[in-house]
Amino acid sequence: QVQLVESGGGLVQAGGSLRLSCAASGRTFSSYRMGWFRQAPGKEREFVSVIYWTTGRTYYADSVKGRFTISRDNAKNTVYLQMNSLKPEDTAIYYCAADGSGVYDYRATYDYWGQGTQVTISS
Repeated sequence: QVQLVESGGGLVQAGGSLRLSCAASGRTFSSYRMGWFRQAPGKEREFVSVIYWTTGRTYYADSVKGRFTISRDNAKNTVYLQMNSLKPEDTAIYYCAADGSGVYDYRATYDYWGQGTQVTISS
């Protein structure tokens, strides 16, 4: 079993920055991919970004391209999401997800999920 623990959420003003972290633990961890999704109140959980562990290839939702950057630290089994130029519409609970297979922007294709971290952007 794999455990994912997110951290780094908080309240910031529009235009500010936050960095989210997701640490993986449990079985000898050798991830295929790790990603971020978010869910705003009353909305579906949506894809934000993903990184493929071996290749380092990354993908982003159009809404965050150019503002968010995903990265990984292999030694720490940790993935990061650097979020810049934050907007009120980025307000959501951000979830870390790992492994699975299939299309990267569909939440049902991921095997493991964290509990989420709240990100609130004030205008």
